[in-house]
Amino acid sequence: MLGLFDRSVDEKALGTLLKPPAIGGLTESLTDLSPTEWRTVLARLRRARLLAGEDPQNRGHLDTHPLVREYYGEQLQSQLTEAWKECNRRLFNYYRTLAPPRPESFGEMEPLFLAAICGCNAGLFREALHEVYIPRIQRGNAAFAANVLGARGALLSVLVHFFEHGRWDASVQMGVEGQSLTAEDQLFILMQAGLYLQAKRGGAPEVRICYERAESLCHSLNRPHLLYSALIGQWRYSHITDKLTATMQVAQRVYSLAQEQNDSALLIGAYNALSGTLYFMGDFEAALRYAIRGVQIWRSESVQSQVQEVGASAVSVLCYEGQARWHLGEIASSQTTLAEAISLAKEMNNMHGLAVALWHAAVFAYYDGNPAEVERLASKSIELSTRHHFAHWLPQGEVLRGWACSTSGDTAEGISWIVDGIEEFRATGALRGVPFFLALKAEALQLADRTFEALEAIREAQGLVERFEERLWRADLHRLRGVLLTAMGADETQIEASFCEAIRTAREQKSIPLVRRAEASYVEYRSKKQAGQEDLAPPNFRPA
Repeated sequence: MLGLFDRSVDEKALGTLLKPPAIGGLTESLTDLSPTEWRTVLARLRRARLLAGEDPQNRGHLDTHPLVREYYGEQLQSQLTEAWKECNRRLFNYYRTLAPPRPESFGEMEPLFLAAICGCNAGLFREALHEVYIPRIQRGNAAFAANVLGARGALLSVLVHFFEHGRWDASVQMGVEGQSLTAEDQLFILMQAGLYLQAKRGGAPEVRICYERAESLCHSLNRPHLLYSALIGQWRYSHITDKLTATMQVAQRVYSLAQEQNDSALLIGAYNALSGTLYFMGDFEAALRYAIRGVQIWRSESVQSQVQEVGASAVSVLCYEGQARWHLGEIASSQTTLAEAISLAKEMNNMHGLAVALWHAAVFAYYDGNPAEVERLASKSIELSTRHHFAHWLPQGEVLRGWACSTSGDTAEGISWIVDGIEEFRATGALRGVPFFLALKAEALQLADRTFEALEAIREAQGLVERFEERLWRADLHRLRGVLLTAMGADETQIEASFCEAIRTAREQKSIPLVRRAEASYVEYRSKKQAGQEDLAPPNFRPA
């Protein structure tokens, strides 16, 4: 019976399995045992090392080795299927009565997570969804467990049990007669799974699978608002994993739907998708045009929508407006816009939006060459992402913090932060932004006099830029390559080509600050070169 659980279990939970009537093939010999007889059974199992010794810190609980639990759990599920379902049915009823009607903490909520899992194992999908998950765990549209408790991991541990064989890439289970899930139920589960998988795992392929299946159901059920959410989910997935031309195609589909519905909230999200994609493609003028349209709608209308992410979209589109303005030389207005984004996120208590805004603010501080401000903002981002389990934003904060640490003198610790952050970020399946992180790594390595490794980081970054069309960082990568080649005393032709390509790219993108950065680095190189030639020249010779 301990194979039914993934942790130590209170004897009271086992007691509900031992009540009459007996569960066929499982509890006939255990029903109606006296306390003494029950203790005798436990003692025998402990002597056989099938049951762990009593834990003085957790009295009244029974536990066993995970391998024992796994073995007998598989035996029970595969060979005594009806007994397995009956056990889970009883535990479903036990756990859902154990929690308060409206739990306010994770501890109070935990029995409901267990109840929903047991309900699915028992085939009671409809009851688990409509009597536990929606009304008590998520409290309808409030998404209480996710937004208030930050329990996205626990929500995923529940949701995966609605899928066949407990696999995200399998179909949502239909259930037995009377417990079968409707098409609307399946759509709800797919949207929940996509949302929290994206929050926890970012670029995991299951995210795309969930949203694509949800899209199909949205069409058949004629649910345009949920279709928008499914498409936005696909856009976010593509935005961090795919070529930007593919991402733009999804953004355009979002925009077409928003226009068709003539819905302000959907249009804000669509303009955010378009401006965000164009920003990473390095087309700052077009990114600004779309961002301004989205911001204008947000400021001019009282936007009410069923779409959960509308607030985050408003914050994000403000960030893209600020970034685009910075590149186009409107430094003061870009800072004002970004400050508004942070303020809006706090005002709406939108923690994901705040994570987005903090990231953009930290990038601003990096461009300004202000490591103290980068460290401050990165630390805030790390704290926020840790508290709310934002797997996508946490490692990005770590990379920025590492750069600030390196620039402030502690290169060894800084490089360690950067390397670990990049590894953690890639583990989520995300790729967008990696060229920038590699550029930060290269700068830190150069400060540590590890120039060859720094150049290798730049080469890797440039390969990713070409592969995934992330041209936002292209000019600065060429500039850094020129700086590193200069430090290595490389061939002048290569150095000149790198600086000239940096300047050409920045001008093509009309990024005034990047042009200035590239030109300043090139001028510094030319000055040092000229000074070196003068030092080597004969006394009566001076180059023109």
